[in-house]
Amino acid sequence: MLPIQIQVGDLRLIGELNELKCARALACLLPLTAKFQVWGDELHFKVTLGDDTSAHPGKSVSIGDIGFWSEGSTLCIFFGPTPTSSGEDPVSAVPVTIVGRVNSFEKLRTCKEAGEIILRAREV
Repeated sequence: MLPIQIQVGDLRLIGELNELKCARALACLLPLTAKFQVWGDELHFKVTLGDDTSAHPGKSVSIGDIGFWSEGSTLCIFFGPTPTSSGEDPVSAVPVTIVGRVNSFEKLRTCKEAGEIILRAREV
């Protein structure tokens, strides 16, 4: 697992990337700054990870998951229900590969208007 820091506005959160190929490709791009969009309680933004970076995509996600949609080259951070959810759990609109998790994800609700996200590797 690779520890990361996620910054949205003044908010800094801790997370980790897993060992999947697309997570390792994402780690090679860090630090990464991007403009994000909001879809319910999901932040998403474009990131190019290269060819053959999807693995085990599915629409089942959990709160706090970081997912990658290879067809749209989009990284998604799920922190609550999305417009396709029928309850409190997020549902991805498209199949994503889970590449990591973020802690204290509920705090992301306070900075949906920030517009920019920064991902960095974190020293442990």
